[in-house]
Amino acid sequence: MPLSWKTNRPLSKVRSHLPVDELANLAHPILESLSFPPHANATLLPEQASLPPHDTITNAYKVLKGRTRLLLLEEWRRLAPPPPYYTFPLSLTPHPFMGLGKFIAGRIHQMRAQKSYLAAHPAWSSLDIPKHCPRCGEEEETFSHGILRCQSPSFHREPLLQSLTSVGPDSPLWTDKDLLLALAAFIRATATNYPPDMFPSLPPSLASMVFPSSPISPPAGLFFSSPLHAI
Repeated sequence: MPLSWKTNRPLSKVRSHLPVDELANLAHPILESLSFPPHANATLLPEQASLPPHDTITNAYKVLKGRTRLLLLEEWRRLAPPPPYYTFPLSLTPHPFMGLGKFIAGRIHQMRAQKSYLAAHPAWSSLDIPKHCPRCGEEEETFSHGILRCQSPSFHREPLLQSLTSVGPDSPLWTDKDLLLALAAFIRATATNYPPDMFPSLPPSLASMVFPSSPISPPAGLFFSSPLHAI
């Protein structure tokens, strides 16, 4: 919104109620107690109006942005609450693991949402399938079992995931670049949460399942601050 509305009134008749009026009313809760409002009544401004200090404008914007994000998350929880079994926090920004490539990021998304090919995450069309792990048979094949406890892929787990003890919401896994790369390497090496009929045996180039666009040299940056390096 402009700081000054010193413009001539249009000659033709205009609508007095526009969608922006409703948006302004909805934005009222996040504008309260700001040190500097985004706009002001033109009649209250001096003839030679000057911009407020840069720090004032910057701080007001940060406060406004923060309140807007909180309101968006509150409306998300109210209008489309996640199911009780989804314990990960809602986020308005991409998850760091989405920089691992579409295929591997999809495997992780599915397991976090408990809508995967793991036996303990049955779909509506496969409710009669046993939930025990088809690899070891020791317990239900949940996300944590498949990544942390199943003895079948322990050969790959020992060199890759020794320091990983949890895949829950509070685990450092979700913010640590090296742990995410290790998880991606473990998933592609063990074909965890791969579609059962995807291929009869593992593909010759497993790195292509993590970085489909460049199996040899993974793309730089993505959502990380430094280039990724394949394990």
